[in-house]
Amino acid sequence: MNTFLENEFSIKILNTKILDGYDNKNYHITTEEEEFIYKTYTYSEALKDTVEAENEVLLYLQEEFDSLIPNPVPFKDNSYVKIVDLDNDKVISRMLSFLKGEFLGKAKHTPALFESLGTFLATLDIKLKDLKNYTIQARKWEWDIQYFDINKKYISDIPDAKDRNVVLYFFNQFEEIVRPVIPELRKQVIHNDANEWNILVKNGEISGIIDFGDVAHTFLINELAIAITYGCYDKENPLDWAVIIIKAYHQVLPIEEKELKILYYLIAARLCTSVCNSAHALQADPDNIYASVSEKSAWKMLYRWLAINPIKAENEFRKAAAFSKLEQTPVNEILERRLQHISPILSLSYKKPIHMVRSAFQYMYDADGNTFLDAYNNIPHVGHSHPKVVEAGKKQMAKLNTNTRYLFDELAIYAEKLLGHFPNKLNRVFFVNSGSAASDLAIRMANNHTCSKHMMVMELGYHGNTQTSIEISDYKFNNPKGNGQKKHIIKTAIPDTYKGVYQKDNSNAGQLYGLDAVTQIKESIVPISAFISEPIVGCAGQVPLPNGYLNEVYPAIRAQGGVCISDEVQTGFGRLGQHFWGFEASDVIPDMVILGKPIANGHPMGAVVCTEEIAASFEKGVEFFSSFGGNPVSCAIATAVLDVIEEEGLQENAKLVGKHYNSRLRALMNKYPCIGDVRGSGLFIGCEIVKDNSKDPNTELASHIKNELRRKHILISTDGPFDNIIKTKPALCFSKENADYVVNAIDEILKTHYNNV
Repeated sequence: MNTFLENEFSIKILNTKILDGYDNKNYHITTEEEEFIYKTYTYSEALKDTVEAENEVLLYLQEEFDSLIPNPVPFKDNSYVKIVDLDNDKVISRMLSFLKGEFLGKAKHTPALFESLGTFLATLDIKLKDLKNYTIQARKWEWDIQYFDINKKYISDIPDAKDRNVVLYFFNQFEEIVRPVIPELRKQVIHNDANEWNILVKNGEISGIIDFGDVAHTFLINELAIAITYGCYDKENPLDWAVIIIKAYHQVLPIEEKELKILYYLIAARLCTSVCNSAHALQADPDNIYASVSEKSAWKMLYRWLAINPIKAENEFRKAAAFSKLEQTPVNEILERRLQHISPILSLSYKKPIHMVRSAFQYMYDADGNTFLDAYNNIPHVGHSHPKVVEAGKKQMAKLNTNTRYLFDELAIYAEKLLGHFPNKLNRVFFVNSGSAASDLAIRMANNHTCSKHMMVMELGYHGNTQTSIEISDYKFNNPKGNGQKKHIIKTAIPDTYKGVYQKDNSNAGQLYGLDAVTQIKESIVPISAFISEPIVGCAGQVPLPNGYLNEVYPAIRAQGGVCISDEVQTGFGRLGQHFWGFEASDVIPDMVILGKPIANGHPMGAVVCTEEIAASFEKGVEFFSSFGGNPVSCAIATAVLDVIEEEGLQENAKLVGKHYNSRLRALMNKYPCIGDVRGSGLFIGCEIVKDNSKDPNTELASHIKNELRRKHILISTDGPFDNIIKTKPALCFSKENADYVVNAIDEILKTHYNNV
């Protein structure tokens, strides 16, 4: 090769060094007088056209950017591209001048340097505006963001399911936000790859740009999106650095508002393009280190980007480009409009309500640009707006939605998948539209099966909002505004091992509480149709049923002809970590199970799972029909939820993160006397706030903690009969880092509280 180059370019080569390349071979050629880059590519007619087009761009820029770009060097015949045989392979080859300078990836990053980058790229794009090249214009490939969807085929190469779904989320956002405005965007030839290893620096300023191999005729704003991606992806606060580039660029080449509106999503798209191609390249060639050089940084920034509210990003971008902040309707006006037609009996969280507009996984975004870490809402079980769940719903809605009077596959598919998570004894399922409807149906079925209507319920239990559900919910009927306990209801004391008769220091507490309940059962003058309880009583303040309790109660209920119902609306589907269903923690099997809330990640759905015998009794009565229960859309969504739990290992995540979360909260309990108890399992945790060194509830402090966390953009709530239990039950994608963030915030709040006492 050296002999060939010396002959073609009349040079004497002192040294040849092979450089890293993504999909071609590059050689750094050193002579006595100059340095060059010799580039070779595996031959194809299409690639030859592309290389020639790249040379045309460099020659077009040569006059104004001579020392700032690589210049094509002609072969002996004055051509700039030559087809040669190299190591018995036919290759495309060309020679370029070598640019000296420090790579941006190694230079010290300063605001002045990033200003220089913005100015440089704007100046370059102004020059490229009038360049016409139809080869470039016709090119469609993965690294042009306008063809982002081409990368979708590489998502499956990403090894981690959670990572795959974050990428898929941003694909969905691109389709929703970017795709509709594409026809309105300015397009021209741009460099299209201003990454940290293509930008050169001298004396704290941009001194050049190399590698025009990705040059594209695409959205002008993509130039900024790409530069921001690679300039900021190692930064803790990427927005702070992004705005510097935007401001400088805008001062030279004004950016349009519509371009700023989608810039957040274009940056996300470039990050996704990077990780998709890195994953694909590693699948194809595990030894290609160059292909994954930026992968770790790209993943870090992608997760940081997810935590940034798109409205905040747009407002920061707008400010940098001297546009006014996006106007938002004041919260009081939103509230006034709501109350014109919606009853105030529907409560709002927090003293200062939040106007939510978007969400993703464990984050919720408000209209003012704030990102809230959601450590509270357990209904989006696998995460807000989970792309697999969203896609399942969209796909099925576009295909078929009907009722169970017709045959369709989705009903049987989901029933089989769901029941596969239950003991063999629980092998029948009835679908409805909510946990409340499921509770209502379960009571109806139990009464029908036992020919009785008397129910044993748990103190402070809650099972829904229908009339029947309220009648079995002590939390509601025993409220000062409630209607009181009905005659057919038998209430048993909650087995609270923190404040109750039998406490944690008694290893037989669960059994003793159970025996007390058994005494009630035996003393009942009427047969009890059913006993219903949650495995962890949520509205009581996340109070778990202690070991041994159900082992006493269940046999006693069955002995007098009743059935046992486990309300798994809040505790089911792996939330407790160690077990998929809460009843498994007590080593019992109920006769009926109520499901709701997370079953379809927030889509309205519920279910009653029961034994074949109970179903057979019910089948002897009038037809049961739910207009929407078990419809194909609900079933498709619920199937996706189970798939995600399995693919992402969310039950195991709940176990590991929950253990960490619990231990961090317990450490606070040892530090602050206002924390009386920390209890629960997995990602279903209660933290009891008390008056110092007592067990008396401190409702005021619990409310203060909740509202201070809201001020710090963390969503958490309070519950219990005195509203003094901090409850946290986040989506199962919640991470240890998220748990640390919450606990550190509580620590800070309590530290301030005690300093002010």
